[in-house]
Order: sequence, then C-alpha cells, then structure tokens
Amino acid sequence: MNLDIDIEGWPEAGLDTLAQACAGAAANCAPELGNTRLHASIMFTSDGEVHALNKEWRERDKPTNVLSFPMLTRAELLALATDGPPELLGDLALAYETCARESAEKNISVADHTAHLIIHGLLHLAGHDHETSDADAEKMESLEVQILAKMGIADPYNDANA
Repeated sequence: MNLDIDIEGWPEAGLDTLAQACAGAAANCAPELGNTRLHASIMFTSDGEVHALNKEWRERDKPTNVLSFPMLTRAELLALATDGPPELLGDLALAYETCARESAEKNISVADHTAHLIIHGLLHLAGHDHETSDADAEKMESLEVQILAKMGIADPYNDANA
C-alpha cells in the first residue's frame, strides 16, 4: 500500500516511518491491505480540524482520535486484482491533542498510541467495523493486537498495560 502523508500540528518526529511500519505490519495480518495498487492518505492534524470533519461527515460535534473515510467496500477490496491502475482505499485523519491526552491517560507513548490508531483506521478502511456486533468488535480488536505485536507494541486492550 502506498501512503500519502500530511503532517500539520504534530510535534512528533518520525510519523512517516511510523505510518509506513503500521501499513506493512497490517498487510502481514490482513493481506488485502498489501495490494500494491492501494493508496491511502493519512492526515496528522489538530483536534479542531478533526472536530470539523467529525461534525460535517458524522454529525458528531466533538473531536475524536481518528476518523476513517473508506472509498471501497470490503467486497470491492477483497475482489481487487493485483494488476491495474492505482486504487484509493481511503483517508484517515488523526487529532493530535486527543491522541496526546489519551496516551497520557493510558500511560503509553504517543508513538505507540498513534500506531494503534493508524492500524485501527486502516482496518476500518479495509471494511472492519467494531460497532456492528460484539463478534466484529472482537475480530477487529484481535487483528489490532496481532498487528501491534508484530511491531513490538503491547496489547492496548489489556488493562494491565495501562
């Protein structure tokens, strides 16, 4: 997967490298994300920008940590041939202030929490959804934990890590 990354308002260095590592690890556990035709954009931005996007597109008047805007259905993604022109998987937007606050609350590094949110967002772009059922939530969380483990990052759902 090819990533277009826009960084605005995030003081953390190495976000390009982190995002690429997340995409690579995600493709190892969710092979549909490894299709070289796929392109995704990741915007690292402020709470204000994510708040505006959340209000406009989801009718939720508050910031959130990550927003996902898929361009393909899961069925379209799974049927996507490896040969052909580039295909837009979708867009992610991450809010710095929310990510920083959540990482402090969880007593984990901003980088580790950001990695989790990138992976969470990429799985949403791939058609995974934790809001449809408990079984879907468990499946998505399990994938997140597997991917993060490949990156050497602890299970974010294990309260003992917080």
